Amino acid sequence: MGRKSKLTDAQWAEIERRMLAGEPTRALAREFGVSESTLRERKSAQVAEIKSVANQIVTTERALQALPISAQIHAQNHAARLRALSDNLLSAASLGAATSHRLAAIANAEVQKLDDTNPFEAKSLEALRGVAVLTKLANDSAAPGLNILAASKDAIKAANEGEAADPAEFLAELAGLLPN
Repeated sequence: MGRKSKLTDAQWAEIERRMLAGEPTRALAREFGVSESTLRERKSAQVAEIKSVANQIVTTERALQALPISAQIHAQNHAARLRALSDNLLSAASLGAATSHRLAAIANAEVQKLDDTNPFEAKSLEALRGVAVLTKLANDSAAPGLNILAASKDAIKAANEGEAADPAEFLAELAGLLPN
């Protein structure tokens, strides 16, 4: 953990806003009493990312406006479906993870019923069968979330290597990873 910043969150937000507006880093550093390198370390990458995303939004809006009205409507509807699909996939993964956690906790409680001195006793074998079933269900419940994490990791790796995937294709791939 590093040192506490001498600037407040509000001051950092002000610096970010002003950097986005194009004010020089040197002048901001002098005004707020911090070094230029501190500002660059803390805000330059974020400001660059914000500008990049803003440029992508403008490019997308211009491309959308260039389409005929009916195509604009279709594109907006398709984008809404993609957002809903993404939300639903993440919700399914979240619920699956919660279910997995709960089932694993129940399986753990069942393990306590095992007789370590006589593990092949009928009561212990029955508890062991229950643990096996619960563990399998827990693992199956975790699969959607794990698949989304793996696919996201692959997509990030591809983007970092300059092979950015089409978001629609990425979502379709994720949908195929979920069990029916």
